[in-house]
Amino acid sequence: MQKIVSFFKHDAAGGIILVFSAALAMVLANSPLSELYQSFLNIPVKVQIADFEIAKPLLLWINDGLMAIFFFLVGLEIKRELREGHLSSVDQVMLPAVAAIAGIAVPALVYAWFNAGDSVAINGWAIPSATDIAFAVGIFVLFGKSLPTSLKLFLLSVAIFDDIGAIVIIALFYSQDLSALSLVIAVAGLFIVSTLNRLRVNSQAAYILVGVVVWAAVLKSGVHATLAGFALAWFVPLNVRNAAGERMLEHLEHALTPWVTFLVLPVFAFANAGVRLMDATAESFLNPITIGIACGLFIGKQVGIFGCCFLVVKAGLARLPAQATWLQLYGVSLLCGIGFTMSLFIGSLAFAEQGLDYLVSVKIGVVAGSLVSAIAGAWVLSRCKPQ
Repeated sequence: MQKIVSFFKHDAAGGIILVFSAALAMVLANSPLSELYQSFLNIPVKVQIADFEIAKPLLLWINDGLMAIFFFLVGLEIKRELREGHLSSVDQVMLPAVAAIAGIAVPALVYAWFNAGDSVAINGWAIPSATDIAFAVGIFVLFGKSLPTSLKLFLLSVAIFDDIGAIVIIALFYSQDLSALSLVIAVAGLFIVSTLNRLRVNSQAAYILVGVVVWAAVLKSGVHATLAGFALAWFVPLNVRNAAGERMLEHLEHALTPWVTFLVLPVFAFANAGVRLMDATAESFLNPITIGIACGLFIGKQVGIFGCCFLVVKAGLARLPAQATWLQLYGVSLLCGIGFTMSLFIGSLAFAEQGLDYLVSVKIGVVAGSLVSAIAGAWVLSRCKPQ
C-alpha cells in the first residue's frame, strides 16, 4: 500500500497513467473488443430538467464536460501564477511567453505548409500547436531529475502560456452557430460569480452552482463548453477564505489536481486515443494532415521554442533559466512537442463535421509526433549534466 501511495505522489505518475490509458485504448481499438470499445463511447447520456435537455453520446460528455473541469483547473493555476507565482514579474514572464508564442506559430506554419491547398484540411492548423503538460513534465522528471529546477519552471510556464493560446484559438476559430440567448445567460452567470467575488462570498457551493449553469449555457451557445471552465476560474477569489479557513482558489486547485491528473485526463486519453490501425491504409500514414501534425509537433515546436529563446537571449531581452545550459533548454524544447491530450482535443474540434478518416489521420499524426518528441527529449535530457 505504501508503494502505491508513493507512486501517486510522484511527479511522473500522471504522465505514466496517461500513457497507460492511451495504450489501453489502442489495444482495445485493434482487438476483437473494438466494437465493444466504440459502443461504450457511443452510449447515449441524457440530462433533462423541464424543457431544458442535454443529450450526447458518452464521448462528447467526456470532451465537453470532463475537459471543462480540466480547463477550470488550468484557469485557477494561471490566475494564481500570474498574481503571486513565478509568472508574477516581467523578468520571469518574458522568455517563456515569447517561447510559447513561437511554439504556437511555427508548428501552425509547418502544418499549413503541408495543407495549404486543401480548404478542409487547413482547419487543423492549430492541432500541432499544443503541449501536453502532464506528459512533458512526466518525461522531464524521469530523465531530467538532476537538472536545475528553473528548467522545470520554464517548461511549466511555456505550457501555461500554451494553454492560454489554445483557449484563445478555440474561442476564436472553433466556435460555431452561436445562440444569442445562451450567450446572454452565460454572461449573466459570469456577472453573478463576479459579484460573489466582489462581495467576498466564501461559499464554494455558490460558485459551483452558478458555474454549472454557466457551463450548460455555454454548451448550448455554440462556444465550446470547456471555455466556461476557464472563464469561471478567473472569478474564483484568491484571498477569500472558505468555511474551513483555507484560501478558496488554492483549496479548489489542490482538491481538483488529483482528480484531473488521475481521472479526467486518463479518461479523455482512453476515449480519444483509440485508433484502429488494422483498418488504416498507407494514405492514413502519409497524407498531408498526418505528416503536417507530426512534423509540426516534432520540428515546429523545437524550432519555434528553441530558436526564439536563442534570439531573445542573444539580443539581451531575457536570460537563460538559472544554471541551465543551451543543450538542456533544447531538450525541454523537444518535450514541448508532446502534444497528445490537447492536440487530440483540438483535432476533435477541427474536424468535428468530417468523417472518421480525418480523425484517424489526426490521431496517427499526434501519436507519432508526440512519441518522437518524447523519445528525443528524453534522450537529450539524459545526456545532459548539471552545471
